[in-house]
Amino acid sequence: MSYDPQPAASHHVSGEYLEDAGGEALPVIYPATGEEIARLHMATPEVIDRAFTAAEAAQRDWARLPGVERGRVLRRAADLIRARNRELSELETRDTGKPLQETLVADATSAADALEYFGGLAATLTGEHIPLGADWAYTIREPLGVCVGLGAWNYPTQIAAWKAAPALACGNAMVFKPSETTPLCALKLAEILTEAGAPAGLFNVVQGAGAVGEALVTDPRAAKVSLTGSARTGKHVYALAARGMKHVTMELGGKSPLVIFDDADVENAVSAAINGNFYSSGQICSNGTRVFVQKGIEAAFLARLTARMSSGIVMGDPLDEATNIGPLVSERQMGQVLGFIDRAKKGGARLVIGGARADRPGWFVEPAVFTDVTDGMEIAREEVFGPVMSVLTFEDEAEAVTRANATEYGLAAGVFTADLARAHRVVSAFRAGTCWINTYNLTPVEMPFGGVKASGLGRENARAAIEHYSQLKSVYVAMGGVDAPF
Repeated sequence: MSYDPQPAASHHVSGEYLEDAGGEALPVIYPATGEEIARLHMATPEVIDRAFTAAEAAQRDWARLPGVERGRVLRRAADLIRARNRELSELETRDTGKPLQETLVADATSAADALEYFGGLAATLTGEHIPLGADWAYTIREPLGVCVGLGAWNYPTQIAAWKAAPALACGNAMVFKPSETTPLCALKLAEILTEAGAPAGLFNVVQGAGAVGEALVTDPRAAKVSLTGSARTGKHVYALAARGMKHVTMELGGKSPLVIFDDADVENAVSAAINGNFYSSGQICSNGTRVFVQKGIEAAFLARLTARMSSGIVMGDPLDEATNIGPLVSERQMGQVLGFIDRAKKGGARLVIGGARADRPGWFVEPAVFTDVTDGMEIAREEVFGPVMSVLTFEDEAEAVTRANATEYGLAAGVFTADLARAHRVVSAFRAGTCWINTYNLTPVEMPFGGVKASGLGRENARAAIEHYSQLKSVYVAMGGVDAPF
């Protein structure tokens, strides 16, 4: 049984679906065909107010529960997601255009992992005892209150859960706005959390674009804002949150380097470059889109890369599990990517393979590889967010590190080499928040994920996320008299 792409209503507030047809219409377009598959409405001020009111009420009771009880709810939700992985994956494919081959293993499953992991942590969130001679002190880890989550369109189910799981584990409530481009999947997460026993209003979903996001961020009832989005959007949201001294987590864009030394296993390096540039049609923030290849293996690397692309790419219906390259998420995104490709060709980069719009309905672009790319080219500086790889060459380690770090971004970086001493040395020198050695783009929930510089601040996943969804209260306990100067 598949989920109907048309939801029961546009929003999920206080444990049930809610409609307000007074909001601006929000059509949902299937990227593989360009056809409208659902029509929702953006949140009105009344919907937003109801969401915050419900979240505040639910949060008070939720925070009073023992952590182990909160954890049970999250773990039940994880079980429900796993049991319905097929249905949720198909909905994700319709929402985003990503191949079902991917969504079956990377989207709802990672959401379940997050809920299970933080459900297990919920009972462990304790303070500490601090002996002070005859006196002593202790700390209490407290929730922040109502958190606002702002999602991106590339991983709608995963991102919603990556934000909700630690927030709820810590005793918070959440009002979540998915991207207006992919509004469907977060509604199912809200539905499942409610079915798993979350109090009505604990996790609310409201739809909308930038104006709705601003209303959520600036609402005085919001204690925390967590955004996944572009660096430009992040700076704007960060500034809005700062006016109210709100806690923030910003998971933003990148222009990440993948450095491949001449002693690397070429087959594995090519696999990583494919995963780090073409998975999800290149629409991943941490992608290693600047592939630095040591000169001695450039020819071998390119030969193997283009051979595998020529024989291995299956572009087609994303609901066919044989398809491994789907469309871009929207016509607008396709236009932006094709613009980057056109300007790169005109600017002197050499297109080795791909790069054309596919002759089929929907927003498909053939995966592209450029060589003769220099560091100053737009394609090497700006985030394309599409299936476009730039291959650059380097002579030695010092050059590779210097050029890899020569970017305003710092989300991720990777290195391939048989010399593990060099691998650790290079990773230590990378100015990036998330790094990989001899692999790329693996993001297990047990490992913190996030960036530095213009790529954001704070961390998602792992125990580190707990620090961003809770605050400490310190208590000093005096066991004797009180001295005073008069």
